[in-house]
Amino acid sequence: MSDSQHDRPMNCDSPESLAAWLKDRGRAHGLSLVGVTTATSPTGFARLEHWLDAGYAGEMGWIERRRDAYRNAGGVLPGVRSLIVGAVNYRSEDPEPAGTTGGRVARYAWGQGDYHNWLKDRLRQLANDLHEARPGSRSRVVVDTAPLLERDFARLAGLGWFGKNTMLINKWQGSFLLLGAILTDADLAPDQPHETAHCGTCTRCLDACPTAAFPEPGVLDANKCLAYWNIETKGPIPEEIASRMGEWVFGCDICQDVCPWNRKSPRSTLPEVQPSPDLNPLDLAAFLEMSPEEFDSRFAGTPIERPGYEGMRRNAEIVMRQRET
Repeated sequence: MSDSQHDRPMNCDSPESLAAWLKDRGRAHGLSLVGVTTATSPTGFARLEHWLDAGYAGEMGWIERRRDAYRNAGGVLPGVRSLIVGAVNYRSEDPEPAGTTGGRVARYAWGQGDYHNWLKDRLRQLANDLHEARPGSRSRVVVDTAPLLERDFARLAGLGWFGKNTMLINKWQGSFLLLGAILTDADLAPDQPHETAHCGTCTRCLDACPTAAFPEPGVLDANKCLAYWNIETKGPIPEEIASRMGEWVFGCDICQDVCPWNRKSPRSTLPEVQPSPDLNPLDLAAFLEMSPEEFDSRFAGTPIERPGYEGMRRNAEIVMRQRET
């Protein structure tokens, strides 16, 4: 008998009891938050359209090409009725001082492997539990790669509200959250959407952004975002952005580091999110001595692979050059 069969309640027949059991199982699989919502059209689709029309996506053309696919979760799984949304808190250790040759790496990328893979594995375990409880049901696990507004469905599933820095914030877990979802044609009782925001008059995230990347609260202009430039782009970084990169060689956590809700969030003990010593911080002097083959050997299968060898060299050289001036 599998662990999930052993733990499955006798009365798992109703949408309410099945949803409650699956949320318990999700937490047992290491998810920090689990919620359920119906497969309604995401309320954030109109915001996505305005964001794209304003040109705030920069060169991330794949979002525009898939614009209509974000309109309805049925494009990801035909016949979908419910979504189980999971979140993992990745706030572990505090960043170590960068020193004279160190570069800061965004917290989500300094752990073991790529979160797309290990978070998807945890969600697949939960999907297997669902299939045992509902034989014949269909599901699809999504972590960033499908045209799904996961953050919007997370709010609809009651997991939190959108901060002025656009991040999903939970009162107890903060905003250092990785999101994923299971789409299913099973009927599950939904949670209440999170309808209130708790940022008040605080603007610390907006004020701290070194490039003023937020044209208004809740809207991010990728064209001014450090993380967009040092991860998603391949060419030269404009001087007005490069001059404000500071210690950030991969990504940027500034708008989360200053958020008061993250001062209250717990430390994650998940092994996958604990920082690798060579990424907290990244020794840029040693990195610049790496060959392409050494880069591939060390960073293949990790988020650092995304900008590639040349992109990371570009970033490292910018950060080191700023220290010399």
